[in-house]
Amino acid sequence: MNPYLDIIFRCFAVYIFMIIAMRITGKTELAQLSVIDFVLILLISNSVQNAMVGDNITLLGGLIAAGALFILHGFFKISLYYSKSFRSLVQGEPLLLIYNGVVNEKNLRSARLPQGELEAACREHGVEEVEQVNLAILETDGNISILSSNFHSRTQHQRKVKHRKPIINESKIFKKNDNK
Repeated sequence: MNPYLDIIFRCFAVYIFMIIAMRITGKTELAQLSVIDFVLILLISNSVQNAMVGDNITLLGGLIAAGALFILHGFFKISLYYSKSFRSLVQGEPLLLIYNGVVNEKNLRSARLPQGELEAACREHGVEEVEQVNLAILETDGNISILSSNFHSRTQHQRKVKHRKPIINESKIFKKNDNK
């Protein structure tokens, strides 16, 4: 087999393996990297390098490996955009964590999300108690979206306070070009 085709095949295999491994380990690891997550990423990148390029440590071998990863990544991004079933398979579905102040324990367990992290996410969104949350969802990217009953009024207040005069003169932006 051509050594450069071998590198491309190895890159594809490692990329697919990493996607499956990240999918299995859960979404919450993606949103916030802890120290152990960061160390894992550093060590994995070093350990899979040899698996991708094998004995070929030339510049061309490294560039082919990087190019193969970019191409595969682009293919995955396009596939995720156009195929809902592929997106669901790779990224999963959002999980309902809280509905009308009641925590969905089953979804919390399936996401392997400790109650304390959910409470911390509520506080980050300006909600003091879980009971005040109307809706909390673990998004496919690992972030937790939280909507509370005071969300709408707080947003309206912020809009009124932040209403200012535009910095840019809009008439100059939309002025016709008379040089034609």
